Amino acid sequence: MSNIIDTAVAAGDFKTLATALTAAGLVDTLKGTGPFTVFAPTDEAFAKVPKDKLDALLKDKAALTKVLTYHVVSGKVMAKDVKAGPCKTVQGSDISITVHDGKVKVDSANVTKTDIAADNGVIHVIDAVLMPK
Repeated sequence: MSNIIDTAVAAGDFKTLATALTAAGLVDTLKGTGPFTVFAPTDEAFAKVPKDKLDALLKDKAALTKVLTYHVVSGKVMAKDVKAGPCKTVQGSDISITVHDGKVKVDSANVTKTDIAADNGVIHVIDAVLMPK
């Protein structure tokens, strides 16, 4: 197994996320000991963000860091352990987790794949980029 960053890169669907993490200087953090739970937007999810907004975000390290750390929760939370309700992110704000008919949502994003294990945590794939309030 490898760390969260290497696991995401190997999956191939997270090129934009990897670029954003590099731009924000968060790669070393997410290669660290953790454990972390990352709600990882796919390239398709990033494509839903208007290009001008995404380009501006990639150039604004502080705002980018805020958005990316809003996708990370401390600890390793496997799908079977997910509970509905607010969940504190590394960014400091709460994300809202809802479970309906066995389907999990994080804020307005659907979790499309769960439990991609890494040495220092777990990745759950989501279909939208989460924006902190």
